[in-house]
Amino acid sequence: MKKPSGLKMAVIHMGLSLMCMVTLYPVLWVVKMALSPSDGLSLTANPFPDAVTFDHFRDVLLGSDAQGRWVFGRQVLSSFIVSGATTVVGLTLAVTAAYALSRFKFPGKEGGMQALLVTQMFPATLMLVPIYGILQKLRLLDSLTGLVLVYATTALPFCIWMLKGYFDTLPRELEEAAVMDGASPFQVFIKVVLPLARPALAVTALFSFMTAWNEFVLAATLINDPTRFTLPVALQRYVGEYKVEWGKFAACALIVSAPVMALFFALQKHLVGGLTAGGVKG
Repeated sequence: MKKPSGLKMAVIHMGLSLMCMVTLYPVLWVVKMALSPSDGLSLTANPFPDAVTFDHFRDVLLGSDAQGRWVFGRQVLSSFIVSGATTVVGLTLAVTAAYALSRFKFPGKEGGMQALLVTQMFPATLMLVPIYGILQKLRLLDSLTGLVLVYATTALPFCIWMLKGYFDTLPRELEEAAVMDGASPFQVFIKVVLPLARPALAVTALFSFMTAWNEFVLAATLINDPTRFTLPVALQRYVGEYKVEWGKFAACALIVSAPVMALFFALQKHLVGGLTAGGVKG
């Protein structure tokens, strides 16, 4: 195979470098606002701060509310509880449903799968009024439990289709061999199928966690206690009607983004395999 010429490679590298610069420029702007002493919005094209300070991060991490309570730590904990519980509940329900849809034949299977797709056509805000009414009757308003149930419910269709597509790619012969060796259906599922589906489980868990971690509208509507706010709702308090605290807003945005970035780096080896295989037959 003929290797590309040096000029062609140089053009390719220059194009890729330019794309990276364009992609990173907004991120550098956010970092600049977080590290700049000023709390205003700088309109200069330079994405690097003239002076560096960590005062905005200190104000965000150690700031208190109107009653003098330190709420940021509780908000971080609330975000981790909601996102973690949503991931566990959603993944537990989705993995069993996806395996049943992939391996078994039963009445209503095709209709059920199509119904799951139809639910994805409507945004969560469209269901906000009935969700609010249901949680009010169940006395789960302004509680993390109610928020977890809402997030897990809205994440289920995506999780089921994602895992179902991956289970379709797994050879049935492995399960049949385990049955021949005396394994029960539950043992086949736990000891054969789930270990093979680890990439898809990692991707599905990551997207479930990200959805719950970044969601704003439902959390802002269903939660009223500032100590139970998730981080996106806490981030909004720096945007006032007449004033925006850009420095603190940028610092809080970087803090909110850090856990998701860490998860991406931790699970990156599973992302490509889980995404491509999960979409083969899904």
